[in-house]
Amino acid sequence: MTTHRNPIRRIWAEGHAVLNGWLSMDSPFSAEIMASAGYDSVTIDIQHGAVDYNGMLPMLQAMRASGVATMARASWLDPGAIMKILDAGAWGVICPMINTRAEAERLVSCVRYPPKGNRSFGPTRANFALGSDYADFADDEVVCLAMVETAEAMANLDEIVRTPGLDGVYVGPADLTFGLTGRRYRTGFDREEPEMIEAIQRVIAAAHGAGIRLGLHNGTAAYAAKGVSWGADLVTVSNDVRLLAQGAQHSVAEFRKLVGGAPAMTGSAPVSGY
Repeated sequence: MTTHRNPIRRIWAEGHAVLNGWLSMDSPFSAEIMASAGYDSVTIDIQHGAVDYNGMLPMLQAMRASGVATMARASWLDPGAIMKILDAGAWGVICPMINTRAEAERLVSCVRYPPKGNRSFGPTRANFALGSDYADFADDEVVCLAMVETAEAMANLDEIVRTPGLDGVYVGPADLTFGLTGRRYRTGFDREEPEMIEAIQRVIAAAHGAGIRLGLHNGTAAYAAKGVSWGADLVTVSNDVRLLAQGAQHSVAEFRKLVGGAPAMTGSAPVSGY
């Protein structure tokens, strides 16, 4: 009997954008906290986060009670790793550095069961977390997102977005800025350069023109709201590392201001992280 359907698809069907959280720390407790904060979905970052499969699994378990849609960003276009993410019970996968239609097709083949793809059957935890009839609905419910973050991907954008079985593309602004402009601008999210805003809006238009969704990575809620106004269907706002660093720095700064104490002997850590 099915216990759940993908909340991401339900929100899209209702005409709303999905608010996505991001986890870079290997901690079931922090995952549980983030999942209870009110996000629609939460993504575990295996590519750049301090998390591997053994860390991801208990994080997925910790988030189950919240009902939030769980996803993971794969480390690369690795069929075995992508299939294990889904078998562990994630509702979706985000794959980095998809640069061509052929790579997008390989990604889809890892996510969909035959005859739509080549995913091997073995939903070890998904059967328990998402429903004993998982095989009957997985192809229709699991979300497959390809990251567009290079000049090559932009050159092949119109072909990528028309890949059958692909649910959407996800813009990584930091790498996309590197790819399109080199080192002319600082790295990071929340791009304000006209050429980068134009590039993001071009991806949105291409995705929607092909009938698929657009995800956008953001550093702040204000920029995410701007992304939604452009048409983004899923927006990621900050991550656990950034939120912890910002909260700790704010608390320390407020205390020192109130008591007039000496500045900290150690330097402030940069508030960054994907």
